[in-house]
Amino acid sequence: MTAGVRSTVRITASDNGRGGTALPVLEGEGSLALRRVRSTGPDAHVLLVGTMGGPLGGDHVTVEARAQTGARLRIGSVAATIALPGQAKGEAYYDVRLTVDDGAELLWLPKQLISACESDLRVTTRAELAPDARLVLREEQVLGRTGEDPGRLTSRLTVHRAGRPLLDQELACGPGSPGGWDGPAVLAGHRALGQLIVVRPEFETDKPQPALLGENAALTPLAGPAVLVTALAPDALRLRATLDDALRRLA
Repeated sequence: MTAGVRSTVRITASDNGRGGTALPVLEGEGSLALRRVRSTGPDAHVLLVGTMGGPLGGDHVTVEARAQTGARLRIGSVAATIALPGQAKGEAYYDVRLTVDDGAELLWLPKQLISACESDLRVTTRAELAPDARLVLREEQVLGRTGEDPGRLTSRLTVHRAGRPLLDQELACGPGSPGGWDGPAVLAGHRALGQLIVVRPEFETDKPQPALLGENAALTPLAGPAVLVTALAPDALRLRATLDDALRRLA
């Protein structure tokens, strides 16, 4: 791998014993910093803040977050993440590791990831859930900035509950990816794609039914207390509107 910047952030949320959530661990280094946002509810709200461009070719970004029993943790970002080629070129990596204990809830809701022309980024997101954990996870990816071709983007998302898989999927887009990624069976010419996975214990007995959510979005129940929404759109604005509407329905 080409030498680049290594960046790691760690977040741990715990029940503060007073109906709220404490953050005993809030650490950031490299190209990412962390900011806690004031919240009037029981959740702790943390924003990822980029302190330099990228990820660039050769960079490796790691985000580790854990919601301990009784905690409610919401993670967002100040701005979109833009994958860029950089001077060294080469593949960049963005790894997200989420752990949610029994009786805890974690919301992973960053702004979109933009794959700029000639960039090469591999994103890996893994969530490990206890049997009574709650998760809301949203991913939004935009292939290319306005008027430019996309870079190469490979994304893998896995969600395990009580050690058993709920979801394991991978998609590669852009130059050098397997043929057909932009064809009618995959993206069909769209440049914004996203997914929303919601895991709630009550879905064990009262799970939403499969549904179309407009022309290019669908809700699919998973084998467990979880549902997956997948969506395509011509741009990031319409993609976000579709996923926000889906989240409102599930709420």
